[in-house]
This record gives sequence, C-alpha cells and structure tokens, in this order.
Amino acid sequence: MILAVDTSLGTAVAVIDADGRTVAEASTPDRLGHAEVVGDLLARVARRGISHVVAGMGPGPFTGLRIGIAAARAFALGRGIPVIPVPSHYAIALDADGPVTVVTDAHRREIAVSEFDGSDADGIPHLVRPTRLTRRGAEPVHESAELSASALARVGARAIAAGRTLADAEPLYLRSPDVVLPGPPKRVSG
Repeated sequence: MILAVDTSLGTAVAVIDADGRTVAEASTPDRLGHAEVVGDLLARVARRGISHVVAGMGPGPFTGLRIGIAAARAFALGRGIPVIPVPSHYAIALDADGPVTVVTDAHRREIAVSEFDGSDADGIPHLVRPTRLTRRGAEPVHESAELSASALARVGARAIAAGRTLADAEPLYLRSPDVVLPGPPKRVSG
C-alpha cells in the first residue's frame, strides 16, 4: 500500500492498495491550517502494510509545502520506508486524455501553470511545458482548487513500477519565502 500526503492546495492524504484502489482518503480545503490538521488526517487513513510514502512537492506556498513534506518524511522515517517525491500538478493531470493545462493559485495575483499532453508509456502524465509562475491575466482560466491524494499516490505507484524519479527532494516553491535575513546590526554611537 502507498500513502500520499499533499499540502500544495488544502491538506490531502490517502492510501491506495497494490491495484491502485483507494483504501482510505481524507482532506480539507483549508489552505492555512495544514499543521493543525495533517496529523489527524494521517491518523484517519494510516494502515498496516504501507510500503511507500508519496510526498506532493508542489508547486505551492513555502510553509504549506514544508508542513506536508515534513509529515510525509516523518511518517516514512518512523516506518523505515522510502519517500517518493511527486510534483503535485501530476495528480491533477492524471486522468486527462489529451492536452491539459493545470492551473493553481500561487497567491499575490499569480498562478502556477503546468502543461501536459496525455500520459506516457508508463501511464504517467507527460509534462510538455515545465511549471512556471505567471501573472493572473484578464482571460478566465479554470483553476484547480483541490487535489486528490489518491491520484497523487497512483502517479507515485506508476513511477515506482517504472523505476523513475519525477522530482528531486527539494519542493517546487516558484518564489522565495517572504522572510529575509536581517542585515548587519546598526552602529550605535555613544
């Protein structure tokens, strides 16, 4: 069984079996309370026999992604099982038959955009244009507001079966965090 954890939009967790069927799934659309709910959601879905943990790597906000990835890594570490990093947009594109543009809110009047064209020979969404950050335009776009952790787990399962790595261990933030290192201390005259 595979556990998936994603906090790129709301907070979503799921467990799938070896056939890709959803065994358990729990989520909340709240984009601010990741730390408060991820533990409870994991407790609801966790089962014996989990062999891998899929971590949604974004794109997403800095703090939200870090919470989900840390939860996935902690769960995996506690069980001695591997973490499989998967870009979150792949889960949204999983069931598309042809070209699809995945758009998610990146805050600050910006959107994160990834372009896919169906699936490759391994059944993994075929990324044709890497994720990018762009200004929200006047034209209407359909933004994905939710992500299925079950779909994320299925993408991870296909990557495992094909022996592929879809992302590295670093999250896809798209922009630097808002915090900045302080400058040198000001000189005080005496």
